[in-house]
Amino acid sequence: MDQTDFHNLVAKQRDFFRSEQTRGLAFRTEQLCKLKSAIIKYQEEILESLRTDLGRSAFEGYFEINLLEINLALKNLKNWVKPKKVKSQVDQFPSSAWIHPDPLGVVLIISPWNYPFQLAISPLVGAIAAGNCAIVKPSEYAPRTSAIIAKLIAETFDPSYIAVVEGDVTVGQKLLTEKFDHIFFTGSTKVGRLVMQAAAQNLTPVTLELGGKCPCIVDADVHIDHAAKRIAWGKFYNAGQTCIAPDYLVVHRAIKGQFVAALLKAIQELYGDVPAQSPDYGRIVNRFHIDRLTALLTDQKILVGGQSDPSDRYLAPTVVDDVSWDSPLMAAEIFGPILPILTYENLDEVIHEINDRPKPLALYFFSGSKQKQERILRATFSGGVCLNDVLMHGGVIALPFGGVGESGIGSYHGKATFDALSHFKSVLRRGLWSDLTLRYPPYKKEKVSLIKKILLG
Repeated sequence: MDQTDFHNLVAKQRDFFRSEQTRGLAFRTEQLCKLKSAIIKYQEEILESLRTDLGRSAFEGYFEINLLEINLALKNLKNWVKPKKVKSQVDQFPSSAWIHPDPLGVVLIISPWNYPFQLAISPLVGAIAAGNCAIVKPSEYAPRTSAIIAKLIAETFDPSYIAVVEGDVTVGQKLLTEKFDHIFFTGSTKVGRLVMQAAAQNLTPVTLELGGKCPCIVDADVHIDHAAKRIAWGKFYNAGQTCIAPDYLVVHRAIKGQFVAALLKAIQELYGDVPAQSPDYGRIVNRFHIDRLTALLTDQKILVGGQSDPSDRYLAPTVVDDVSWDSPLMAAEIFGPILPILTYENLDEVIHEINDRPKPLALYFFSGSKQKQERILRATFSGGVCLNDVLMHGGVIALPFGGVGESGIGSYHGKATFDALSHFKSVLRRGLWSDLTLRYPPYKKEKVSLIKKILLG
């Protein structure tokens, strides 16, 4: 598809949007039901594509193709689309005022490779619920999943309403030159800057779901075995290729030895003596990232793991000890199954180090002390926080999910996606049966005194 085809596709979707078909509640509900049916129909092919692209087990795959977002939208859409009345002041009498959620128009969704199905479909659900048309650009680094998304959407929707455009980075660059009403991008901070730069040329608003180095702090006052197992699971889920995975671990010095022993035990329990043979351990997406990750292990103190097989896109769950804040492992988001361990004694020093870096997408703190938990919540800044667990806050659909600063702009999940892809139009309706003369000249002394009383109290 060349530039002219992209331009024509966007134009056709804009024409369809202007036909007002997408605005009706019945239409939106019908399209969500069609999408749900299509996902159920192709669930086995989706699972197979995830296994091929990322070595994803069926258990993890079902979490990616879950229907929770669609079911929530179907249950609540009638309420979401209702105008919300607000109170107008006495100086507006007679009047009524309300906020009306409007669709934006044509939305571009650019999804990543690490959760290639979920992170394409989840924002699409919100786009449909909000009454928009949408073009989805899946990641070319997960080609099997990209193909099934394209197949599913083409069989379910008219391309003048919902379409998928496949291709490499040049395709994405060409799409970004078109005028959209919103761009929803999930990916790296580096590419996010390029997306935002392209969007600025057309003053297009963006939602950027990025990443960063998510810290995980473990206080001395914890259930060591539970904390270690939760962290091991969250870090090595999808072979560490999760934007909110714990990027590095900061453990209190008093329990360092016990915790490391529990962590290594948990890894063995989860993936066996040879993780390469575990049906539940994923694979790195491509050779480039295998090489990038193995290079990070040069001259590091590896406690467990480090083995790799580029032909199988395999890198073992790896734990690295004796890491400092200025280590190469701390320079950028790891985005893979490598967990550096740092130690601390003073929590304020950890807070200072975290705040001295870009704000992360997620922050994790394990502690039995509510006072320390409150200290972390007050003193640190991140897209989200999960106390005494990892990743799990991302599964609560009622919680808006998004970053802050370099980890993202805007948020989504559930109602938050509907809000992100809607414009909340303010409406004031004045009655004609009466007309207060207060606002009209001449502004005599009595009027000035009255308006002063109304406005200043």
